[in-house]
Amino acid sequence: MLRLSDVTASYGAAPVLQGISLHVERGETVALLGPNGAGKSTLMAAITGTLPRRGGRIELDGRDLVPEKSHAIVARGVALVPEGRLVFAPFTVEDNLRLGAIRLRGELRERYDYVYRLFPRLAERKEQISGTLSGGEQQMLAIGRALMSNPRLLLLDEPFLGLAPLVVAEIRRALETLRQSGLTLLMVEQKLDIALSFASRAYVLIKGRVALEDSTARLAQRPDIGDLYFALASERSSVLSTK
Repeated sequence: MLRLSDVTASYGAAPVLQGISLHVERGETVALLGPNGAGKSTLMAAITGTLPRRGGRIELDGRDLVPEKSHAIVARGVALVPEGRLVFAPFTVEDNLRLGAIRLRGELRERYDYVYRLFPRLAERKEQISGTLSGGEQQMLAIGRALMSNPRLLLLDEPFLGLAPLVVAEIRRALETLRQSGLTLLMVEQKLDIALSFASRAYVLIKGRVALEDSTARLAQRPDIGDLYFALASERSSVLSTK
């Protein structure tokens, strides 16, 4: 469904993505791992068109996304749950959800019902001001807002960041439901245990490059996976990624 080929991008003159190539199959769940500053969020921004790429191709179903504006990329079936949630704090829960469906024609009530079934807490708080929600509830709202556009590819940037274990479990159950429904997921994650137990494949990004790619089943079987991950982040990838 999604293929990136030798993608480069930068903020100003400083390069961030340096020849990234990866792919995501339809219905697959893929994790992007790496330390802070590796380029994971930048990669999400390049896919959604909020950061122009300087080279390479980003293809959805074989069609290059690079010439598209962000709103057109959403209309093509791509939705982002941003890092930090970024809910519209002065608006109600239902208002936030409605903004996620701004390009949707018809079936609005169906999308509300879909999100409320996935996150019953949002249904209970639909008239509540979003800024008064807990952090976990705001994360549920951010995911629900993205789902309102009825996406085919959902991008999740650190969906479990800063959440209590019980909330992590609740959101993980919801994402599992989405995965079982056939939705394609690309997830930025720093925690190895979550990524390896949830995704089917993982890419490790270090300083804007892919340092390692493998199935999570094989990665989880490596006794040195923890040491490998941190060694890659310490710039010893040229030695360890070949083992």
